[in-house]
Amino acid sequence: MNVPFWAWAAFVAALIGLLAIDLLAHRRAHVIKLREAALWSALWVSLGIGFAFVIWAWQGPSAAGEYTAAWLLEKSLSVDNLFVFALIFSYFRVPREFQHRVLFYGVLGALVLRFAFIAGGMALLNAFHFVIYVFGAFLVYTAIKMVRDAGVDVDPGKSRAVRLLRRIMPVTDQYEGQRFVLRRAGKLVATPLLAVLVAVETADVLFAFDSVPAALGVTDETFLVYTANALAILGLRSLFFLLSGALDRFHHLGTGLAVILAFIGAKMLLTDLVHMPIAISLGVIGVVLIASIVWSLVTPPPDSDAPDSETSGSETSVSDLAETGEWKPAAVQPGGQDRTAAPVDEPAAQDAVTTGGPPRPGR
Repeated sequence: MNVPFWAWAAFVAALIGLLAIDLLAHRRAHVIKLREAALWSALWVSLGIGFAFVIWAWQGPSAAGEYTAAWLLEKSLSVDNLFVFALIFSYFRVPREFQHRVLFYGVLGALVLRFAFIAGGMALLNAFHFVIYVFGAFLVYTAIKMVRDAGVDVDPGKSRAVRLLRRIMPVTDQYEGQRFVLRRAGKLVATPLLAVLVAVETADVLFAFDSVPAALGVTDETFLVYTANALAILGLRSLFFLLSGALDRFHHLGTGLAVILAFIGAKMLLTDLVHMPIAISLGVIGVVLIASIVWSLVTPPPDSDAPDSETSGSETSVSDLAETGEWKPAAVQPGGQDRTAAPVDEPAAQDAVTTGGPPRPGR
């Protein structure tokens, strides 16, 4: 597939335009209601599906099928991110009217990071053919781990990235509107909203480790992989608000995603022995997704203590988290001095992802 420079330039320009429209439409902090979220979700899904017809007219049905399979795969995997976002928002008690701003800049960072991951993955595949077996084995391992461990949970309070932020600059006690940073007594300080953004970006980096190889297992065209990733991620914010409060209903989605990842991993491992038409890959992804969603809707969700994203709109002070001893924003007095003790060093092995947290269907 020969993709000229103008095609990349046109797509990036359209991407920037869409982000600008979204930012202007949500420039004022407000709670995203169901109707607004549904309209935006319909728009993003329509753009994602519509782009498949553009690919069809430009590159033919095979390329369009590869894009559609990659987009559907990334869309389903991105839904899994919503469980982590709900956990992060609940932990930091992010007011609901500020959540869209965090997700907007989280998506912006994800678009850049995903391009880097995709470019790196393609470079490895082009330079070393055996890497495709490494990716395939990793996806099979991830699928087995998802089923065996019922997912891996992000613990925002133990995120090394968030703790590193505290070491770099102090963090205020309270949210300061939609601001991520501000100056107090001539000193640049962060607000808890920046800590939330760091936690969201860290989670997305971790998710990229299996979503990007999975997309590369569907198509080896960089343009198709990135456009599918970008158009799937764009609708993540509105989808979060659309499904907020009902995420526990999709309790079998994790099993479906595990089956899909195992299928794609096996496809990559057998790439030199079996040539599988893209129509079969697309059909398997679609059928498994529909089956897992229907299975979730017709069976009651298991009892869970996982936090409800609706509670993240609490007006409780972020400084109240200090009472738990898990995460303490470094408060700044007007004189510019930190009021809290220096952060306690965590073991080196401690990372943003830990097991044993609230159960959720996902990675």
